[in-house]
Amino acid sequence: MSSPMHAATSPRTGGLAVPAALLLVYVVWGSTYLGIRIALEHGVPPLLVTSGLRFVVAGALLFGVLRLRGVAAPTRAQWKNLVIMGALLLGMGNALVVLAETTVSSGLAAVAVASVPVWMGLFGLLRGQRATRIEWLGLMLGFAGVVWLNAGGTLTASPQGLVCLLLAPMAWAFGSVWSRGRDLPSPFMAAAGQMLCGGTLIMLAGWLRGERLHVVPPLEGVLAVVYLALFGSVIAFTAYVWLLHHVRPALAGSYAYVNPVIAVALGAWLAHERFTAHDLGAMAVILVGVVVITLAKVGRK
Repeated sequence: MSSPMHAATSPRTGGLAVPAALLLVYVVWGSTYLGIRIALEHGVPPLLVTSGLRFVVAGALLFGVLRLRGVAAPTRAQWKNLVIMGALLLGMGNALVVLAETTVSSGLAAVAVASVPVWMGLFGLLRGQRATRIEWLGLMLGFAGVVWLNAGGTLTASPQGLVCLLLAPMAWAFGSVWSRGRDLPSPFMAAAGQMLCGGTLIMLAGWLRGERLHVVPPLEGVLAVVYLALFGSVIAFTAYVWLLHHVRPALAGSYAYVNPVIAVALGAWLAHERFTAHDLGAMAVILVGVVVITLAKVGRK
């Protein structure tokens, strides 16, 4: 089995594969914030179904298809790594965003998650990756934007949302950086395994939290969960895991400066969400920092 670092330079990643995967992650994940809000507004339990069951179903479907096509199942050692990644990327990275959206708007949640590349850059430094002056500039700008966003405005009105949206991007970034060089199955099987493990952990957390599904939600809520499972989990998450194996973490995380724009636009258009000048100013600073980090990283390839 070739390592992720070797895969990153494979000629098979040429052509339209990388741009297509990036486009899926950019557009689909940008719309999932509104999908989560729609599900929650129609009585779908946040952890038990909106996040947990969604990933279990998506992971089971993908796992079954891959096994039927002859893809090897993860080894015991690989399952251990998938449990850790599922707990970090999904158990904290996604589930905390869903919890946050019970008290904050979908657009604001996307703005906070935009800090993922900043945290990825910081965790990369801790692993010994050297940063250029431009990268340091981007990190400082992005971190300043995170502090600004969490220091006032709409987010401070929701202590639970503030904590969730501070921890979620940190967990997702740490899991993404931690995964580099680990013993993992093929990218698509890795995605399926992470969804199965992470979704199971999230459902357990929801059950312990007291969440129950006593009645079938309205059609809008069911369709929102189906969209999240099929497009947000099977398609976009698989594309993201594939990117982690084939491009630098900074490029894989570049979706973070596109998702907020899509999420804010959809939230304002379809859900009539409103944002303060403070929120928009912090988002602008975060996005500038993320763009600087991404361009600097890409320039070093």
